[in-house]
Amino acid sequence: MTQLTQALEGKITPEMEQVAEREGVTPEQVRQGVAEGTIVIPCNHRRRGGIPAGMGRGLRTKVSASVGLYGAEAGIHVEVEKIRAAVAAGADAVMDLSVSGDIDAMRRRTLSVTPTPVGTLPLYQAIAEAAEKYASPVQMTVDDLFEVIERQAADGVDFLAMHCGTTMDIVQRAKSEGRIDPLVSYGGSHLIGWMLYNQRENPLYQHYDRVLEIARKYDVTVSLADGMRPGCVADSLDGAQVHELVILGELVRRAREAGVQIMVKGPGHVPLNHIEATVTLQKSLCRGAPYFVFGPVVTDIAAGYDHISAAIGGAMAAWAGAELICTVTAAEHMGLPDAAQVREGVIAARIGAHAADLARGLPGAADWDLRLSRARKELDWDAQLALAMDPERAGKLRRERSGESSSGCAMCGKYCAMKVVSQYLGTSEGSC
Repeated sequence: MTQLTQALEGKITPEMEQVAEREGVTPEQVRQGVAEGTIVIPCNHRRRGGIPAGMGRGLRTKVSASVGLYGAEAGIHVEVEKIRAAVAAGADAVMDLSVSGDIDAMRRRTLSVTPTPVGTLPLYQAIAEAAEKYASPVQMTVDDLFEVIERQAADGVDFLAMHCGTTMDIVQRAKSEGRIDPLVSYGGSHLIGWMLYNQRENPLYQHYDRVLEIARKYDVTVSLADGMRPGCVADSLDGAQVHELVILGELVRRAREAGVQIMVKGPGHVPLNHIEATVTLQKSLCRGAPYFVFGPVVTDIAAGYDHISAAIGGAMAAWAGAELICTVTAAEHMGLPDAAQVREGVIAARIGAHAADLARGLPGAADWDLRLSRARKELDWDAQLALAMDPERAGKLRRERSGESSSGCAMCGKYCAMKVVSQYLGTSEGSC
């Protein structure tokens, strides 16, 4: 049985209890959310050592980090360093998006290194193996693709991202509408290349029941990826994107009827004025399914600073109702990130996620800010650093700017305004 089928029968699973305890809600709230499909708990039957995490309505906004082998120089040890950096920075999930090298070994190492839910995109491995086996990825067979899907599920992967809703009709629509950036999804572009070369419908759409059969067998959560996600703000909410979203909504319904947990992965490049509409549209068309957003980045000109652009977009999207944010690093659009950039991207995404949780009035979110504010008022530097989103960086800046012995802030020193005002109001006995 899956988490969904048990929830529908009124059963509270151990995984639901663990999620409830971590989130500060009741197990019944989690069970009801899973039953409705507004919460997912990616937790493969085969996984060992994983810690269940809930993603969805009423829960803390989660952050996912991406790693993976890419190119001849890629090494598993380098990607493991990135995983550890991401998890140490507070990532709630990790996606292994390997496209080359020993993909099986990388995936199994990822599953062993992190206790967080682990996701993959099976098409990446299928086209890599087809290129090696047939000398071209467009020669991949449908059975090749589904063999990889099942192999990854059998290894214990918790959620699988797949472009099940990218159909021939949508491809033709995108062509006729004249997008600025026709395709930016790596998996989506390869899948569409296969479809056009072979003049065949998307096998993940045509054989969707087969996808659901594998997912139900292992209780893998399906993450419906959008092949038509906008790659520039000018393409946001165009006809192809919305058309695909309509189809994804129908696929959400079919997954739930099959007892399979499902969420939807979204854009992409989205200007601020489109974010609320994009999330509202997804929630309406996809029946409240958890929304997993890639950033989104809110401007195309932030090269080298896309983690900041994405933190802005992530905060706005989560405030509007998105529940899982995919980390974007400073290296986005430029090249592959190193471990430090992955860590920085996770922190930036977490700041955006927490800002949204604060705005949504999520229980416990305001308390965190309040505790830090009180520590700041009392000039309790140990507490301030401990409560910071990134205690390591905050502590480093404190030592560099003020020194270990100073109790005042670096801006005011002995003329600390916080101290003067507090003494005047009779609320502090501390001194600088």
